[in-house]
Amino acid sequence: MSGAAPELRLPSSVVDKAVAEALAEDLGLGGDITTEATIPSGTRAAGVIAARQPGTIAGVQLAEAAFKTLDPFVQFDVIAGDGRRVEAGGTIARVGGDARALLGAERTALNFLGHLSGIATLTARYVAEVAGTRAQIVDTRKTMPGLRALEKFAVRCGGGVNHRFGLFDAVLIKDNHIVAAGGIGAALERARARAGHMVKVEIEVSSLDELVEALRLAPDAVLLDNMPVAMLKAAVAEVAGRVITEASGGITLNTVRAIAETGVDLISVGALTHSAPVLDIGLDFNTRS
Repeated sequence: MSGAAPELRLPSSVVDKAVAEALAEDLGLGGDITTEATIPSGTRAAGVIAARQPGTIAGVQLAEAAFKTLDPFVQFDVIAGDGRRVEAGGTIARVGGDARALLGAERTALNFLGHLSGIATLTARYVAEVAGTRAQIVDTRKTMPGLRALEKFAVRCGGGVNHRFGLFDAVLIKDNHIVAAGGIGAALERARARAGHMVKVEIEVSSLDELVEALRLAPDAVLLDNMPVAMLKAAVAEVAGRVITEASGGITLNTVRAIAETGVDLISVGALTHSAPVLDIGLDFNTRS
């Protein structure tokens, strides 16, 4: 699987909504009172957005939109776009325009860039760990409310693959569903009767016995939950390519390689979105006029 996908872009409607909400939160009713008090109207400035540590970039679209929302005539030149790897000190973009607008949008732009680039960077590390195996690294629904589309986009920028986006686009029968439904068979039969032909059905199992029971009803995928490596190998052998296999549960950078080598198709990692550290990115002015 390839590492980065620089051609990926978010829909403009998603970008515009996220940026508008973020700027409204920061500027409030009074605007940037510090900048308005210290920077004369009409002042121009230019600067460089750069990474202060190595990583994979995501969120450039949002940063550009933040600046252009406050100054439609801002010059924003992308040097390292979404999906690109940069080293410490590497330039991501050059920006120039109304100084008040640049300062008003600065934190919003950097927040998006830092957070999403952190996710892309962590994803790229996981992807690198499983290189040479059949396994793909996928995300989960463990995202910040309101930011799911952006965070899942960042996963793709890091070379990962998106799992379902929400409860609406695929059936994933988990342990509590099984208990409430009265068992694996009952849950799968009802899901198959309800789901349309375009909806995939996956079921979570935590033992080989549960796996065998689930396979009799031909789900599209099985989620092998918190299985040790030896059990995962046995599970993959039992499936024998009949359905998609997904390993999940407590997977770290230290364990992901061994899990990938069991032959599973997918490895889902909640940490990609809920625990990725922010990538340190800054904007420094270098000229004014």
